[in-house]
Amino acid sequence: MLRQAQHLRDEAAAAYAIEAHDLVKDFPGKRAVDGVSLSVPEGSIYGILGPNGAGKTTTLRMLLGIIEPSSGHRRLLGHDQPLHAAEQVGYLPEERGLYPAMTSREAIAFMGALRGLPLAEGRRRASALLADRGLGDWEKRPIRSLSKGMAQTVQLLGTLVHRPRLVVLDEPFSGLDAINQEKLEELIRAEAAAGTTVIFSTHVIAHAERLCERIAIIAAGSVAFEGAVDQARDQLRPIVQLRTRSPDGPWRAALPPDARRQGDSWKFELPPGGPEPLLRALIDGDAGIETLSIERPGLHDAFVAIAGEAAAAALRTGEAQ
Repeated sequence: MLRQAQHLRDEAAAAYAIEAHDLVKDFPGKRAVDGVSLSVPEGSIYGILGPNGAGKTTTLRMLLGIIEPSSGHRRLLGHDQPLHAAEQVGYLPEERGLYPAMTSREAIAFMGALRGLPLAEGRRRASALLADRGLGDWEKRPIRSLSKGMAQTVQLLGTLVHRPRLVVLDEPFSGLDAINQEKLEELIRAEAAAGTTVIFSTHVIAHAERLCERIAIIAAGSVAFEGAVDQARDQLRPIVQLRTRSPDGPWRAALPPDARRQGDSWKFELPPGGPEPLLRALIDGDAGIETLSIERPGLHDAFVAIAGEAAAAALRTGEAQ
């Protein structure tokens, strides 16, 4: 029975690439992370969303075993000691760094060697990775000759060259132009489609909304929300935009008290009963519906509702930088 119970626990743990429970990290005079708990399913794209300084990087470093938590527990790819799984992990830190004199191929192969990949195999894979993306002419170019975005692409390929089970990206979109951001999103989707778990931190809501299945919203070192993106958006009710030919009538009773009039239109949250009672009241009351739209709140609206306006303002400041 004990062996069976342990087997069931191991199977449950295997369903998650990362689990963290009440992680705390104290630095002298400051608590950077305050009780972070999250679960990252195997094969998913998971985002840690929050403004700069919220504790995202510190959380990732604790999950990877780069720094130890002051308290709490984490489990990575089935290991209570994350560094034991280091060769199965690809990590792109926020602070980018490659040897300027190395060629692109050598830099990618070198990063693979740091994760246990033989150098000769790393060179072969580096050439293939560059060629597959139409970047074969970069192969012999030294890093110092590349633009910032090009060098970041090389470092990302070095993160993937050893074919990790888990890829951890810290602010991977920072410094990339719109075209390279789109290419990175495509690469992340391709890795997840191949079964790789991808977790990344970002202060740009649009990337998390487009890519992620699950997110953790972190503000001031604490998790304000953890779960599916749809669950975050469900924190707010859908918004109704209504325009009628009739300016008034008995149908007005179906509108909630906080409905706001904007010219000849109305804007309000969808009442709890759903759209059917509202439509019935509008039709029976001869409102003369000209337009009616129901919009589900986006992740930005959910972020404001969950983390607060101050955190949202900090997020916008980071996006503008």
